[in-house]
Amino acid sequence: MRPALVLLTCVLNAAVCQAQWLSSPTPGIPRLADGKPDLNAAVPRTNYGKPDLSGVWRRAADDTNSTTALASGLGEIPLHPSARELYNRRLAVDGAGRPAERCLPHGLPLDMMFREAPFRIVQTPTLTVILLEMFTRFRQIPTDGRRLVLDPQPTWYGYSTGRWDAEEFVIDTVGFNDQTWLDNRGLPHTDALHLTERFKRLSVGRMDLTFTFDDPKAYTRPWSVTAKFELLPDTDLLEYLCDNEKWSATHAQPR
Repeated sequence: MRPALVLLTCVLNAAVCQAQWLSSPTPGIPRLADGKPDLNAAVPRTNYGKPDLSGVWRRAADDTNSTTALASGLGEIPLHPSARELYNRRLAVDGAGRPAERCLPHGLPLDMMFREAPFRIVQTPTLTVILLEMFTRFRQIPTDGRRLVLDPQPTWYGYSTGRWDAEEFVIDTVGFNDQTWLDNRGLPHTDALHLTERFKRLSVGRMDLTFTFDDPKAYTRPWSVTAKFELLPDTDLLEYLCDNEKWSATHAQPR
């Protein structure tokens, strides 16, 4: 069983229940002579000619981009002074008051960046769905040519549209509220955030995902970070429940 309980103890400080999923062979995956999945095999494709991103994924164990410092290696994060002040306050308390302490979503991209928290991509010609094991939440990405919502009611995961750019699947998302964090220590954003994600499957077992953050209220310029993801074959998502009533009864409310 994945060490989700350890993750929750260290990150969420909340009581959690999970169910064990039995091993279940992934249908259609190429296999080696010993029956193990061939994770180095060529990128699978759909019957409509696009790379098939379907499967259970999580951030790769050898990915050096930290979930607590998305912009590490970029040098100075291009924060406006007001956003820098807010980030520094959160850093000073090591991220205390993060949304997950109240069983609220971490938000994007953080709910997809924890190594212990997998997600499933379900891909069809007109709709791609991302099922997040963490908090048992989901994302819907229409790929039917519709435009982004012009005046959305702010939400935790925003409003998305998807399209193909050659071999890369591109998701544009707007309409976020300003309650989530971009990293686990409190990198902020505002309701002006436009998040672009570019998925590029490299083989059966590997995928790169580049996040670009364009938020003129919080950052002086758009900036990007690329994370590596690995396929989890022959398994599935686990049930994930969050109950923080006991924790919240003995702790002050987040700032």
